[in-house]
Amino acid sequence: MVPPLLLLTDISITLGSVPLLERATLSVGSGERICLVGRNGSGKSTLLKIASGEVAFDSGTRFFQPGATMRYLPQEPDLSDFANVMAYVLGGLGPNDDEYRARYLLGELGLSGDEKPGYLSGGEARRAALARTLAPEPDLLLLDEPTNHLDLPAIEWLEGELKSLACGLVLISHDRRFLENLSRSMVWLDRGLTRRLDKSFAHFEAWRDEVLEQEEQEFHKLGRKIAREEDWLRYGVTARRKRNVKRLAGLHALRAERRNFTHKLGLAKLTSLDAATSGKIVVDADGISKSFGDKRVVNDLTFRVLRGDRLGIVGPNGAGKSTLLKLILGQLTPDSGAVKLGTALEVVTLDQQRADLNSGASLSDTLTGGNGDQVVVGGQARHVIGYMKDFLFKPEQVRTPVGTLSGGERGRLLLALALTKSSNLLVLDEPTNDLDLETLDLLQEMLGDYPGTVIVVSHDRDFLDRVCTSVLMSEGQGRWVEYAGGYSDMLAQRGEGVTAAKVEKVENRIVPKPSKAPTAAPAKAKISFKEQHELRQLNDDIAKMQVQVGKLNDILATPDLYTTDAKKFAQATAALAEWHAKLEKAEERWLELEMLKEG
Repeated sequence: MVPPLLLLTDISITLGSVPLLERATLSVGSGERICLVGRNGSGKSTLLKIASGEVAFDSGTRFFQPGATMRYLPQEPDLSDFANVMAYVLGGLGPNDDEYRARYLLGELGLSGDEKPGYLSGGEARRAALARTLAPEPDLLLLDEPTNHLDLPAIEWLEGELKSLACGLVLISHDRRFLENLSRSMVWLDRGLTRRLDKSFAHFEAWRDEVLEQEEQEFHKLGRKIAREEDWLRYGVTARRKRNVKRLAGLHALRAERRNFTHKLGLAKLTSLDAATSGKIVVDADGISKSFGDKRVVNDLTFRVLRGDRLGIVGPNGAGKSTLLKLILGQLTPDSGAVKLGTALEVVTLDQQRADLNSGASLSDTLTGGNGDQVVVGGQARHVIGYMKDFLFKPEQVRTPVGTLSGGERGRLLLALALTKSSNLLVLDEPTNDLDLETLDLLQEMLGDYPGTVIVVSHDRDFLDRVCTSVLMSEGQGRWVEYAGGYSDMLAQRGEGVTAAKVEKVENRIVPKPSKAPTAAPAKAKISFKEQHELRQLNDDIAKMQVQVGKLNDILATPDLYTTDAKKFAQATAALAEWHAKLEKAEERWLELEMLKEG
């Protein structure tokens, strides 16, 4: 029998006083494709770090086949020690690895290699990390949320690249379509334990629900058995002391088993609150155009959104999706044309940047607005702890500062906030970011039952298919086309998905190559000397701001700071919010100037 490439057996680890993993097991053979799934905070990333050898564990064993090679993609790659992206990617190669493959992958991912780590966006950093991880062609790949911050062209390219590899693969992702297309086996991490299903993700959710239902049935049987034994204890004790002592010990064991039984985690309860019915026409855009310098983002676009529509906005990063949203909502004025919003609209927006959250405020104060312990939902007062439970928060988290929450918890908190407000138009910008599969299911069900109108920007193909009645697709050069149905329907009508520029190597240098036939040479950038100076200054200012943000994050990461020095914690969180606001403003101006410069 061929030994596995990687074998984790009975892995246990405790963080603080809370057991995270208990006797977890993971076996990966050559060529296997395993998807590791579980709730946010269940320990998936920790288990993958243990598999990679980066994190020590309390008990259990780890075996990795001698002579085999492994590469691990973390959720947050660190490029800070490298002069540029090329140095970072080449630094991950072994002595026998091909440097050309590293350059090829950078080109496929839309990077030149000259980019400085300090100025990379989240998506660019993720692309660089993917190139570094995939370039050596290892025997085993461990990928933690590889699609985070990627747009649709990059996600679909990554799918194809991973399918072409013969190596073993362990993958963490909440992207259903990505899991369906890549998985052959599933490992479910739930309440510290691992369960394995040697089928694809398409079979996972039905199997998971069966397991949970069987567990609950066993728990009810246990309760009935205890009730019988307690009845015996009250009425059936005999003079046979030995038999009685043994049976009483058995009753104590049953009670202990019930105390230690870990119920399945709850399900979020998302109830949308619709306001008064809006007018039949919600958005009427007539010939709108918007440019930044010579860069045309929207060109002569006409479309309508009617009451009850679910419009998806789709395109690669940089296509202008956020700009289009701002034009629709009246936050930006088009250069030509007009946008008219319908009557009686009550709009609620969900921002992918989590900008609406005060990191220093507690969960309770965030949900109640600092007004006691009641949340007003649909005109009815509810206790904040009961409302928190609807969104999978524990009662003991009521005073937890928002700044200490995970990305998934922040996503759920934003949903909880949004759904306290009545609305008839929901505008969602990447709402699926960091949400686990169960919460995604419920969000989709809520949107399906929502009587108002939904406009959503998303890179999640499955979410778009389940939610949208039409898709507004970027065709490039500011041209947008609306297709009926979801993402798959758009593919069928259009004949291809979202595309992005590829790159090729020319004279030892990576340069852009358009994915379609070449067009006329772009006009020379129209940027003034003053704006060029401002752009250079912004580069320096942004770097300094990022240093300040990093220092404040280090302060807030101090263990027990909130309990030992509440004043310092409050000052640091307030300062962090101010620096985040300054940084966001500077980055927006930098982007505007870069668009002018690039034409």
